[in-house]
Amino acid sequence: MKPGMSLMKHYLQFKDLRAEEYSYLFERARIIKRRFKNYERYQPLADRTLAMIFEKASTRTRVSFEAGMYQMGGSVVHLTTDGSQLGRSEPIEDSARVISRMVDLVMIRTFEQTKIEAFAAHSRVPVINGLTNEFHPCQILADLFTYLEHRAPVGADGYDMNSLKGKVVAWVGDGNNMANTWLQAAEILGFTVHVSTPGGYEVDPKVAGIRSTDCYKVFDNPRDACLGADLVTTDVWTSMGYEAENEARKTAFADWCVDTGMMAQARPDALFMHCLPAHRGEEVAADVIDGPQSVVWDEAENRMHVQKALMEYLLIGRIG
Repeated sequence: MKPGMSLMKHYLQFKDLRAEEYSYLFERARIIKRRFKNYERYQPLADRTLAMIFEKASTRTRVSFEAGMYQMGGSVVHLTTDGSQLGRSEPIEDSARVISRMVDLVMIRTFEQTKIEAFAAHSRVPVINGLTNEFHPCQILADLFTYLEHRAPVGADGYDMNSLKGKVVAWVGDGNNMANTWLQAAEILGFTVHVSTPGGYEVDPKVAGIRSTDCYKVFDNPRDACLGADLVTTDVWTSMGYEAENEARKTAFADWCVDTGMMAQARPDALFMHCLPAHRGEEVAADVIDGPQSVVWDEAENRMHVQKALMEYLLIGRIG
């Protein structure tokens, strides 16, 4: 741990922070995004360095973290398993001990959650989960911020977090890292997730890491899951690392394409989200993702803004 970081936090899964901390982060993201849109210079992370470690390839994760860190005044070191000792069997604990002596913050996009936990356990600086097989907390952070941006009133203290309480998020598709993270968010922030997956692809509450099953309901029919939803969201049917299952998944998920019929079951003002990349005609119909209820482009951009707020919080703490 570096000097002055006695309250060092990691962000390895959504439940690592409390509801009150999320309220603060969403307000910081709103302010930081406003400054970005107004071309206001804001560089609180000058002389700070972010190491980005990629064992899984990425477009949005790399661009959002790298651009965000530069905009905040910091610098970035980009590492992959092909171009470093990480791919040559160096123990992850040793990599953590070395890398964290040279940088101020580490973002890792990898496979098993146990890898990022092992790295964090031996790191002297905060570690952020850019994606693992089990969780994708930065994406859900962006999704929730996007929902608040479109649907929540702004008061003196920022977004009204009560706007999330009692809301329904319909998750249609695979019981994957996104689904797991949505369940954690629902448990912390007081909304409900309607989950519909094909048989054999269900969410495992033990893997999701939730204390209670009260935060979600399971539906065999995806249209039933969408009934009365405030937000409908999905993901690719075959996540990175599961490509060998692609053809079997296409068959199993054939009835889980989010189309206009599913969206018609949701509330008239329901939003549609997708973490991207999207396959039109598979997990989502083109007229849904490109339609008026879709906010996927705001959602994608907001990865950068919420991550800037997160990095500021992990490195500096509260502002003001």
